Amino acid sequence: MQKNEWKKDKVYLEIVDDLLKNEMVQKLANYTQHHNSNRLEHSIAVSYDSYKIAKKHHLDYRATARAGLLHDLFYYDWRTTKFNLGSHAFIHPRVSLRNAEKITDLSDKEKDIILKHMWGLTVSLPKYRESLIVSLVDDYEATHEFLSPFKAKLFNNAQIDTKNIGE
Repeated sequence: MQKNEWKKDKVYLEIVDDLLKNEMVQKLANYTQHHNSNRLEHSIAVSYDSYKIAKKHHLDYRATARAGLLHDLFYYDWRTTKFNLGSHAFIHPRVSLRNAEKITDLSDKEKDIILKHMWGLTVSLPKYRESLIVSLVDDYEATHEFLSPFKAKLFNNAQIDTKNIGE
């Protein structure tokens, strides 16, 4: 996703505007997600990229966008907080669902998207194609967010090296 591309998509904004204005969603900006992003930026990236894929394939892009935005609606540092009931991968989708239900009504599909977005690390098989999309996009975005600084550094070093080749 191009940075802030989502801000120009009027259909997307109409779908998620009420959520983006919600204080509980805005609070996600206070939490680091994958070292180089905050949880709100990550959630928007997952939401918007999932929305675009669902729309392209004539799926429920509304549910995909909304649940994608809410999939990580939790307020703790997942690197330091530990649970007796299971791993962060297992616990946080349930916490996110509980928090999402406090701020909006959710369809069964939206609930499934939020609960199953960690498929692969958990055995909870997605019921809907939209759930699978959000799960895969979440994995992609997490990897992209984590590796982006390394890629940029590698690219910058490569440019410096190529400038010195002719000398």
